[in-house]
Amino acid sequence: MDEKIIRSRTYVLGMRQLLKKSALFSDETEEFQSPMESKPGEKVTVRFRTARNNVDSVYVVLPYRKIRMQVTEQRNGFDYYSAEITAGDYEIYYYFQIRNGKTTCYYNKLGVQKDEPKKEYAFRIIPGFSTPDWAKGAVMYQIYPDRFYNGDPYNDVVSEEYSYINQHVKKVDDWYKNPENMDVRNFYGGDLQGVIDKMDYLKDLGIEVLYLNPIFVSASNHKYDTQDYEHVDPHLGRILHDADGLLGWGDLDNTHAKKYIARVTNKENLRASDRLFARLVEEAHKRGMKVIIDGVFNHCGSFNRWMDRERIYEGKEGFKPGAFVAEDSPYHSYFEFHEGSQWPYNGNYNGWWGHNTLPKLNYENSKELQEDILRIGRKWVSPPYNADGWRLDVAADLGHTEEFNHYFWKEFRKAVKDANPNAIILAEHYGDAAAWLKGDEWDTVMNYDAFMEPLSWFFTGMEKHSDSYREDLLGNADSYIDAMRYHMASFTAPSLLTAMNELDNHDHSRFLTRTNHRVGRVQSLGSEAASEDIRPSVLREAVVVQMTWPGAPTVYYGDEAGVCGFTDPDNRRTYPWGREDKELIRFYKEIIHIHNEHQVLRTGSTMILTRDYNAFSYGRFNAEEQIAVLINNRTQEYAFEVPVWQLGIDRTEEDSYVEQLFITAQDTYSAERSRIPLKAGVVQMQVPPESAVVLLHR
Repeated sequence: MDEKIIRSRTYVLGMRQLLKKSALFSDETEEFQSPMESKPGEKVTVRFRTARNNVDSVYVVLPYRKIRMQVTEQRNGFDYYSAEITAGDYEIYYYFQIRNGKTTCYYNKLGVQKDEPKKEYAFRIIPGFSTPDWAKGAVMYQIYPDRFYNGDPYNDVVSEEYSYINQHVKKVDDWYKNPENMDVRNFYGGDLQGVIDKMDYLKDLGIEVLYLNPIFVSASNHKYDTQDYEHVDPHLGRILHDADGLLGWGDLDNTHAKKYIARVTNKENLRASDRLFARLVEEAHKRGMKVIIDGVFNHCGSFNRWMDRERIYEGKEGFKPGAFVAEDSPYHSYFEFHEGSQWPYNGNYNGWWGHNTLPKLNYENSKELQEDILRIGRKWVSPPYNADGWRLDVAADLGHTEEFNHYFWKEFRKAVKDANPNAIILAEHYGDAAAWLKGDEWDTVMNYDAFMEPLSWFFTGMEKHSDSYREDLLGNADSYIDAMRYHMASFTAPSLLTAMNELDNHDHSRFLTRTNHRVGRVQSLGSEAASEDIRPSVLREAVVVQMTWPGAPTVYYGDEAGVCGFTDPDNRRTYPWGREDKELIRFYKEIIHIHNEHQVLRTGSTMILTRDYNAFSYGRFNAEEQIAVLINNRTQEYAFEVPVWQLGIDRTEEDSYVEQLFITAQDTYSAERSRIPLKAGVVQMQVPPESAVVLLHR
């Protein structure tokens, strides 16, 4: 043989294979960090995936050492490297170092890195931190009780029953009437009996968890100004004992509101309402559903019995004097009164954001307040009520300092978890929540940064309140994916898999309204504009992502029925019973069913596969099954070439295929199944405009 040919062959055979960066993968799910939720002292196996025979070495890098990993499995064209780490008593950070000849790279939560990364985006092990299994990937349904369904007309708020923010409250007789601009004192009559009456509908929809906006005694329809944390509001519960006595024209003095006072202070009304809530939870549990309640512990309301600015409780048997009424009130330390205060009837106190209708609770100076809130936290997750967890309103703003807030939420977690170890603690929070998600405070958060906001910008170009439109973010897959990656890195897997993934809620415009790109609020645009030029096909695309992305997909009541609305108060329209978009409801049922049918959509790994203008694809995968999701938000067809082999699918297998589980497009959707052929582990597929496709391989 010619010597030149021999040298050439020797060179080729000795060539080092280029590093296949697209094959590199690890995360914090059970597949790559086992156990995912470890106990102190337990051995944790971490794994890293590479292409078969593609690297020289892989190390797991810890703060003070690194461990060489060993190949422990070869499967479907991949090598799986493993190493053991012993979980101590403290949080452990790690990332990976990969070597191929002279090439060295690193891998952390942001993916492949050229330079040695900082710990901010490292993988983490938090010994002793676990979140309830029932909440991982659970389909939740948020209910604003006054607007969902009226199951008991006898408990309805009556017009002129009392005064709230300088006007009489009003009963809205037309269930289908859109909310007014100043809607806080208008009541439609929805209640807990209504939730019970519609529970079979929710079960049939595929809902697994009910999240109720506040249900405790309160003077507003939203009830974020709690009047009595000890009891469910009889206007949502049961009124066994009533009275006459409405306010006359121009009378704003609530000491004259005899009907209201009787309704909310009568012990039998309060106990009956509490029992109805216990029954609601029992009915949910019978159907395999959980119930989360809303805790507003940052501030209360001026009607609150600890303050009693409205003098609802003054002189009533069984109630102690409020801090507004008497200087020697046992609740005096619960609030901060300013210098120069004089009693009785002292309104010179600190209000949340300056609102005297929202007295700020003064935790740092009141051990008694702390103990009361901890007791309330335990009470409602314990028998006979047995709620399955708390959603915490503006949780990071509880006290006056971040240091105290961390202290208190640690105490709150101990109290709640001691009472009900399987309860979830879920906080409202904007911004990076990593400091609160270290295993000893919150379990997870309402996922604004790593879900609602990036999703809204990509699909609609709209800010979540409809306050602005940015064409540069509409369809910007790079911005969407980078935002998701960056913000998801703040979570460990136990928090990420339970994060409340919403398209909208009671604080933001309805997602369906955002699809019309109208900037503004109901005050300037009018309520009819919220339903004009909407694009249900775009909503359906977003819902497919919601049901296939890591976290707990949360449906805001009525979204599945086609409810529109600008931001608060227009987003709080009633559920349109009898006028529902039944085709949209059927769509929700189909896609929720797919979510509930596949465990990989609850706890599997996540990988971005392709990205382009107004189009991207991603996968959820574990060893048993792999799901790919293709999103085309363009108004034209799009040709996808999706490397699904990256999800662990063998690309050498002949006659291989993926199964199309679901497709939604501009004018239709279908759950009819069909086979899509694979070519060398790649799906080639022409996808119609404004569509989402879900593919399965197992």
